[in-house]
Amino acid sequence: MPKRPLLMIPGPIEVSRGVVAAAAKHPSSHVAPGFIEAMGRALENMRRVWLAGADSQPFALAGSGTTVMDMAVHNLVEPGDQVLVVNSGYFSDRMAEMMRRRGAHVTEVKGSDGSDGFFVAPTVSDVEAALGGRNFKVLAATHVDTSTGVLVDAKGLCRLAEKHGVLSIFDGVCATAGERFEMSSWGADVYLTASQKAVGLPPGLGLMVASARALEARSALSVAPPMSLDWQQWLPIMKAYENRSPSYFATPATSLMAALDVALNEMVGDGKSMDAVFSLHKRSAEAMRAAWQVLGLELLPKVPAEVAHTLSAIRFPQGIDGQLMGAIAQRGVIVAGGLHPKLKASYFRVGHMGDVLLRPQDLERTVRAVGEALNALGHKCDTDMAAQAMYEILRKTDR
Repeated sequence: MPKRPLLMIPGPIEVSRGVVAAAAKHPSSHVAPGFIEAMGRALENMRRVWLAGADSQPFALAGSGTTVMDMAVHNLVEPGDQVLVVNSGYFSDRMAEMMRRRGAHVTEVKGSDGSDGFFVAPTVSDVEAALGGRNFKVLAATHVDTSTGVLVDAKGLCRLAEKHGVLSIFDGVCATAGERFEMSSWGADVYLTASQKAVGLPPGLGLMVASARALEARSALSVAPPMSLDWQQWLPIMKAYENRSPSYFATPATSLMAALDVALNEMVGDGKSMDAVFSLHKRSAEAMRAAWQVLGLELLPKVPAEVAHTLSAIRFPQGIDGQLMGAIAQRGVIVAGGLHPKLKASYFRVGHMGDVLLRPQDLERTVRAVGEALNALGHKCDTDMAAQAMYEILRKTDR
């Protein structure tokens, strides 16, 4: 019997057996004692995964990453506010557009335009220069932009926001639980994600943690958010579940919340540390990059320090085009095409985050599928040597 195709796109991702089992159970009442316990525990564990303080507030609701992006914008920004968006790709464009639709005055700081076939994020110095020009209320950035595979200096941007007295919003959709982010010690105000990325669930939950300062900023708004996005509507609900009490504003996604409880417990339950999770993603990304190099492939991010650990955005080698994704799929592995509007025909993307990282044989399966597909399309490369290079990195960092 042929193997099930291996899902190696940058979300949805492969999920653990425990998560599959939890999500597949018959739906629960949202006020059943077992569900109340699971949701309360999941909210508590979100702080541990986010490395957030006790005074921060987790929110978990039915929706997508885009839903909680809109939620962050509407609770911190109102018409007339000045906001600065650090633009590192397609989803940074989306954040800027959300700000404009809220009526904010948006300034964008960009790196390269991709005209040379590569992508470069704006530097912290670029952002600081822009911050000095106006009275900004919010700085927003995409920690890892799924479209470009670019990782920004989130710690540096947090420090900058704190220095200039502005609120910070980080879209962590392709970063949370994969890239190091220390919400409390770095002083971030909002860090958000979606369930189908490194958190390790099927799609359907929007997840966010807000700082005490961010919650205060919501209270000061003169133009309220839409009801379904309003922190003040959701706050008593989240607090009630953490206190193990039933509550209701809108029905939670009960099956996914039960799965979230399992996924977060797999990460930080029984005293486990996020350091191990971050290290696993870093090690695996380095191993995959070693394989890509042997295969003669280049990454879309131009600056090595800006290469994400949760996915690889890989430029097509000369003479290869979008047929490559189909050839890889024929070998049992699903990867993604390009997404950035200016560059999407020039690259493809491979996700490497979450549960699949615990199975090196699946990482090897991915490397071999890419290498064999390249060879079939005329780009000659050594697939065996690429797999060996991957394992050498994994062994070296395991010592």
